[in-house]
Amino acid sequence: MNTETLLQVRSEFPGLEKKIILSSCSQSAISLDVMNAMDEYKNSLLDEGMSWETWMEKVNRAKERFAKIINCDSSEVAVLSSVSDSISSILHSLDLNKQDVCITEMDFPCVGHAVLAQKHIQDFHVTFIPAENNMIPIENYETHITENTALTCISHVSYYNGFKQNIKDIANIAHKKGSLLLVDAYQSAGAVNIDVKDMDIDILVTGMQKYLLGVPGISFLYVKKELAERLYPTTTGWFGQANPFAFDLKHLDYAHSAQRFNTGTPPVINAYIADAALSFIEEIGMDTIKYHLAKLSSFTIKKAAELGFEIASPLDNNKKGTCTAIYVNNANNIEKQLKQAGFVVSARKDVIRIAPHIYNSEEDIVNCLLQLKELSH
Repeated sequence: MNTETLLQVRSEFPGLEKKIILSSCSQSAISLDVMNAMDEYKNSLLDEGMSWETWMEKVNRAKERFAKIINCDSSEVAVLSSVSDSISSILHSLDLNKQDVCITEMDFPCVGHAVLAQKHIQDFHVTFIPAENNMIPIENYETHITENTALTCISHVSYYNGFKQNIKDIANIAHKKGSLLLVDAYQSAGAVNIDVKDMDIDILVTGMQKYLLGVPGISFLYVKKELAERLYPTTTGWFGQANPFAFDLKHLDYAHSAQRFNTGTPPVINAYIADAALSFIEEIGMDTIKYHLAKLSSFTIKKAAELGFEIASPLDNNKKGTCTAIYVNNANNIEKQLKQAGFVVSARKDVIRIAPHIYNSEEDIVNCLLQLKELSH
C-alpha cells in the first residue's frame, strides 16, 4: 500500500490523531463509518421510535457481508452477542456423553470454561492438547484426537502470541478420527483470508471488535449447513424459530440451517456498526489487508529483534498472524505507561502484544518499540 493510500485510510480513523493504536488483537481503532453507524441507529430511534424492518435489514446485511468474507451462505451464519455465547450454544446442542472433547492449551480461556461447565450436565472427558514453545506441533493433534473425540476446539491464531495454525491440516486429522472441528477465529477474521469450505471447518466463531474493525457486543457463529440441520439448540429464542413473528408460544419450530442458533432480539446497534465496518473491509479488500498486515508482522519481528527484545511469537512469519508478543516484566503496568505516552497496545500475562491494522505504518511500530524499550529498562 503506497503512502498516499495509507494516509487516506488513516484519515478515516479519527482516534489516530491522538494515539498510535496498535491493539487490534483486543480492540481496533474506530472508523468514521462506524461512528456514523452509531448515529444512524440513534436517529432511527429519535425519528421513527421503532423500525423492525430496518433493524432486521441491518442484521441480515451484516450477516451477508460476514458470510462473504469467510465464503459461506448467509443462512449458515447466526448472530449472537459474544463468542462465549456462541460456543456455549454449540455445546448445548451436542451429545457428548461418554465421548471426548479436545481443547488446546493455547485456546482463549472462555473455550475451556464453556466446555468444563458443560460437564455439569453431560459425562465426557476433556483432553488438553499440549503446546510446545508457545506453539502446537501438528503431531500433537494426531496423538491426542482419538476415534472417541466428538469435538476438537482450536484457535486459528493464538490470542497470546499470534501463533497461526494450518486449519486445513488439523481439519483433516479431526475428520479422519470422526471429530467435529470448532475454530475460534477472533484473532484472525479480518486479518487473514478464511475460506470455511476450503478449510473444511464445521463450526467457526468470531466477533467484531478486533480485526473486523467493530465493537464488542456481537458475534458471528458459522455452522456448516449439513451439520446445523442435525442439531437442536437448547439455548434458543424467538429468532431461532422458522417464523419469529408468528408469536407461537406452544410450538418449537427451529429455523433452517444455522439460523436455529439465533436466540433473542439481536444486538441491533452492533449490527449497524458491523454492517459499516464490514463494508469498509470489503471496500479495501481482504487481499490488500492481508498483504499489508503480513508486511507489518514481518517488520515488527525484525525490528523487535534488532532492539534486543525477547519475542514470544513465532519468528517465522508463515506461522504467525498479525500480532507480535514481546516478553516484558509487569506487562499490565507497561501497557498503562505506553498509553500515557500515546501508544495503545494490549498486555496478556507476561507479554505486550503489538497488533497493527490497515491504518498502521512501520513508523508507528518503530516509535512504539522505542518507547517500550525505554520503559522496560
